[in-house]
This record gives sequence, structure tokens and C-alpha cells, in this order.
Amino acid sequence: MEILRRWYRDVPATTVLIAASILVWLITAVQSRSLMGNLSNSRLADDWLLWGPYVSQDGVSWFRAIGSMFLHVGVGHLAISCFMLALIGREIERAIGTRLYVVAYFAGGIFASGAVLWMDYGVPTAGASGALFALMVLLVGVFRRRGADLVAPLVLIGVNVAYTFISSSVSLWGHLGGLVAGVLMLPFLFSSRRAVRWGGVVGVLVVGCALVVAV
Repeated sequence: MEILRRWYRDVPATTVLIAASILVWLITAVQSRSLMGNLSNSRLADDWLLWGPYVSQDGVSWFRAIGSMFLHVGVGHLAISCFMLALIGREIERAIGTRLYVVAYFAGGIFASGAVLWMDYGVPTAGASGALFALMVLLVGVFRRRGADLVAPLVLIGVNVAYTFISSSVSLWGHLGGLVAGVLMLPFLFSSRRAVRWGGVVGVLVVGCALVVAV
């Protein structure tokens, strides 16, 4: 427990995001009575799944644009997201501060949701990968700020982009949407001026919200 308390004190937002993803998965698993097919026969999954026809039927639902970021298909999907968030999110939260990190995380995720609704309207989508792709781009800025070698974060992005194009089980536009969101935030995020940092990140968040609303 002491390790968890230290981790929370160090990166509270990352800890809460991971815990929320695990909690949502547990709820869907109980509702569906399945560890791997947890999005089937789950009321929560039905309410939060990002799918164009549901959005058209129900109107703009922020539970779908945001809640879908916390839905995961099976234990493997959940484990990968939590591992990546612990690995990348921790570095970014410590570098830019918890509040700005939270806004950047949701800016990436909502922007990715908007991209999915515009470009992949008929494909059901769930997962945190859009936000994670945005964080991968921001990790480049963290390394650059530290004067560290950029090879590692660039290879991480390259491998994940390549996997996106060769795998049929991932959301192409969710990943690319998150990638674009990260690229848009990156020039502002490490400015010496607080107003520029916040203005850039909030601006991407606003554009992402506009994409969702305009579908």
C-alpha cells in the first residue's frame, strides 16, 4: 500500500485514470458476466460506446465521447492501456504538472473521438488509445526539454503507427486523431509562458469538442 500511496503522491492524475479504467472494466465484466466479452450485454458499455449511429440516435453524448476512453475490450486491451499510461503518463504529468496534463489527456481523447465520428462513423470504438497517441507525441517534447535522445519516443510512435496500419483490430482514426491532437499541442505545451501553454492545449480541446458536436 505504501508503494501505491507514493505513486499517487507523485502522479495523482495518472493513478486516478488507471484506477478509473480498471473500475469501468470491472463493472462491464460483472454486467456481461465475461472477462473478455465484457462489452456485450453491459448497460454501461451500451451507454458509453462510441458509435456513430448511437450518436445520431441519442444526440451529442459526452458520455460516449469521454466515457468510451475508459471502456476496454477484454483484459489484454485494459492491461496494455494501463501499462502505456503508467509508462508515458507518469513522465508527462511530472514534466508539465497535473492540471495541464489532465486537460491535455482529455484534449487528445476527445479530439480522437471526433476524428472517429467523422471518419469511421459506422465502426464501434472504445479505449484510451487516442489519448495515449497524443501523449506519445508529447513525450517527444519532454525528452527534448530534458536534452535527452529523441530516438526512444520517436521509435515508440513509429512502431505504434505501423501497428495501427497493419492491424485490423485497432481504430485507425482513433489513433491518427490522437496523433494529430498531440502534434497540435506540442508547439505550445513547453512554452515558457503559462498563457501559451494553456491556450494551446485548451484550443485543441475546444476543436475536439467542436468535431464531436458537429457530427
